[in-house]
Amino acid sequence: MGEDAKLRGTTTLDGFRVLWVGIKREPTVFTVATLGAVLFGVLTVADAWVLGWATEHVLIPAFDTGEIGTDMLLWVVALFMAVAILRAVGIVARRLGGGIMYYRMQSHTRRGVTRQYLSLPMEWHQRHPTGQLLSNAYSDVEAAWAPIMPLPMALGTIVMMVIAVVQMFVADVVMALVGLLVFPAVVVANLLYQHYSSPLMTRAQGLRAEVSEIAHESFDGAMVVKTLGREVEETDRFRAKAEELRDTNIRAGRIRAVFDPTLASLPSLGVLVVLAVGVSRVSSGATDPGDVVTVAYLLTIVSFPIRAIGWLLGEFPRSVVGYRRAKAVLDATGSMAFGSDELPRDATGGALLEVEDLHYSYDADAPLLRGVDFDVRPGRIVALVGATASGKSTLTSLMTRLVDPDAGRIRLDGQDLRGLRKGELPRDVALVPQTAFMFDDTVRGNVTLGADVPDAEVWAALRTAQADGFVAALPEGLDTRLGERGTSLSGGQRQRLSLARALVRRPRLLILDDATSAVDPEVEARILASLRDDRSPGDHEGSGDGPADGSADAAAASLVVVAYRKATISLADEVVHLDEGRIVGRGTHAELLATSPAYAHLVNAYEAAPETAPETAETSPGAAPGAAAGPDHAEGSTR
Repeated sequence: MGEDAKLRGTTTLDGFRVLWVGIKREPTVFTVATLGAVLFGVLTVADAWVLGWATEHVLIPAFDTGEIGTDMLLWVVALFMAVAILRAVGIVARRLGGGIMYYRMQSHTRRGVTRQYLSLPMEWHQRHPTGQLLSNAYSDVEAAWAPIMPLPMALGTIVMMVIAVVQMFVADVVMALVGLLVFPAVVVANLLYQHYSSPLMTRAQGLRAEVSEIAHESFDGAMVVKTLGREVEETDRFRAKAEELRDTNIRAGRIRAVFDPTLASLPSLGVLVVLAVGVSRVSSGATDPGDVVTVAYLLTIVSFPIRAIGWLLGEFPRSVVGYRRAKAVLDATGSMAFGSDELPRDATGGALLEVEDLHYSYDADAPLLRGVDFDVRPGRIVALVGATASGKSTLTSLMTRLVDPDAGRIRLDGQDLRGLRKGELPRDVALVPQTAFMFDDTVRGNVTLGADVPDAEVWAALRTAQADGFVAALPEGLDTRLGERGTSLSGGQRQRLSLARALVRRPRLLILDDATSAVDPEVEARILASLRDDRSPGDHEGSGDGPADGSADAAAASLVVVAYRKATISLADEVVHLDEGRIVGRGTHAELLATSPAYAHLVNAYEAAPETAPETAETSPGAAPGAAAGPDHAEGSTR
């Protein structure tokens, strides 16, 4: 309740603060637009002067003489044309400038919000739903700058209003004061409007984010919704929130529907009061009828500035709410601090990774990683093995510095990751997650992500990832578009393209977070063997139209693998066994099988019951050759 009161009390002032941000950002455009609006306002009032001058110097003499002089007629036409042309110039400058400011500020703010999204750590994103982030970058930004387009017109009409008020006082002071009673009424109407509309605008902006969030979840989880027959329930969930947004907007619209006509009617009521007072003053001989007409006419001119200012103030509640929501993203803390250290530019071979006394928790009362210590020697393969929720994926996020540890440190080639300058780590370290995200782009675009990489190197990475065969079979090869999220590919194919995406950058440390879970065991074994063995160009048979020269030079890279399958684990030089956030065993696969009953039970459980093993749905590595293992198995057996 206190927050609502605060919002209502500061809406007008905060609205002007938002506008000031835009004015400081675009001072030149704002000046041009405002001068155009001032020109329009001055010439609108000048119309009355031109009409009066023409009446006095042309029309009345014409009645007296019975003819109109050609020279005078040309002067009248020239005056009216000049006023019309200059007023048109003012309109163009005002509208063009206002539009440029509006769209530039939208673009500037959206770019800032997007840059902030990319700079904030993953833990910040995990606390904010995607739908809310989309709303911040779109509807909130649009609402924030809505008043900046009519701002020049409002300022220009103020000049028009000042000139008209001065003329009113020149004509008759008493009637001018009576007419100016309109302004306090406008202020009161605006304050009442903001008092009732601001909370509704705040709620409406929040509901837009919630509607966007539900829609995003529904579309993203379309397969789950359809396969479980939850279309009706999901539609009802969306409808309930959409109807709440509709009702909130309708309530806000009803308030606006009362405010706008009230604002428009106040000048007309002022004219009636002026006429009533004017009649009394004319009867008493205190003023002339012409002065009454002049004041009444000027008050009608003042009505346009009042409406223009009302339009501006009417946008403030939504603008302030939208700006606050977007500004909350721009001001969000949690962005990682970077140092100035650099990794050696001429380094070759695998990187040395050292994890020292690492602690991390999502909840302070429930630590996840506790005192984790291990290292990955250059060119070695280390497998991370553990039950679900033992901290393996979190550890990969820490090793790639998606998040920072609570305590302890991770060093790459002897340098703390937190001391490296921005952009250093991705140059030498690549993470391939279990969930392979594909962009709505070509195969080449998804592998290179815009980097200038020759096709020969792309094909080499595809071969190492065992993806060259199905890519060569696609209708347009590397130029085949994959569709949104790569829906035209199987899960295993997407994972292999994700691996090729990492390999093409030739990382010195490659981290695979169960990155081959959707690939059948035979293909997975070939992928890991190709990563491990230093093959010559002819050791692995090319496929299709892929180049036969060169191969991904990843054999020397250090490799960390989050693994479940015994066949995968056995390829590692060393196994790190995690249990409830602690390392409970280290050694080769054979050593741990012989010395650790818990480890043996874990890996044999995956082996014995692969259909119930967490995060995998493959057939057993011990299945007979040719056993069904999905499309990837069949594809793998052909190469």
